[in-house]
Amino acid sequence: MKSIIRQIPNFITSLNLVSGVLATIFAIDGHLVWAAIFICAAAVFDFFDGLVARLLKAYSEVGKELDSLADVVSFGLAPGAILFTLLEFSLFETNQRIYDIDASWYQWLILFSAFLIPVFGAIRLARFNVFSSNEPFFRGLPIPANGLFWASLGLMLEFPKFKAFFPVIFSTKNLLFLGIFMSGMMVINMPMFSLKMKNISWGDNWYRYIFVFLALLLLVGLNVYGLALTILLYIILNIVFYLLQVKF
Repeated sequence: MKSIIRQIPNFITSLNLVSGVLATIFAIDGHLVWAAIFICAAAVFDFFDGLVARLLKAYSEVGKELDSLADVVSFGLAPGAILFTLLEFSLFETNQRIYDIDASWYQWLILFSAFLIPVFGAIRLARFNVFSSNEPFFRGLPIPANGLFWASLGLMLEFPKFKAFFPVIFSTKNLLFLGIFMSGMMVINMPMFSLKMKNISWGDNWYRYIFVFLALLLLVGLNVYGLALTILLYIILNIVFYLLQVKF
């Protein structure tokens, strides 16, 4: 019975992986909203597998590696597939089977830039596993945040509240820039604060409270649009704190 209980976190992690696979399939097929939904589901499973592992004290090296493998699919490969399809739409205004795409060499180069996301995501996870430490902050953007950012872009298509901004948001240049930027942020060595708190004092958590307050304003006011802006807000705040040499 104990051996079965110890596999519960791995089962939840497997649901994360399955969600990532489904998200990738839907993204390639052009169904970006469903892809986004399954990435969000993967994020929920990714949260609960760690929580359940702590509650059951069911830690294992296999679980740690399985979690990373699931994350690279759900928050690396699936977002890369979303970006690939978004770039297709921006370049050709349609989603095609890959062997039907009639593109010039530089258009292929633009499309293949989407592969930076899973590659850099895998590098980030590999570095995390090898150089794990007791630092109370992240080194670079956590890969689930990257996944949720691209999921939010997919959800925007289902909720065109600000459709007038779509030509800007989903332009080829902006998508290319965002793909390179988000990939780079995952492997950068810059400290980024964690939302985990040891206490609730203002002095120790003021930057977390500021972020949560601004994030709630964005999410309440802009819904799915606020999710992407929340991820960007997190990155911008960390860059500012890094330049100001704020200690986490």
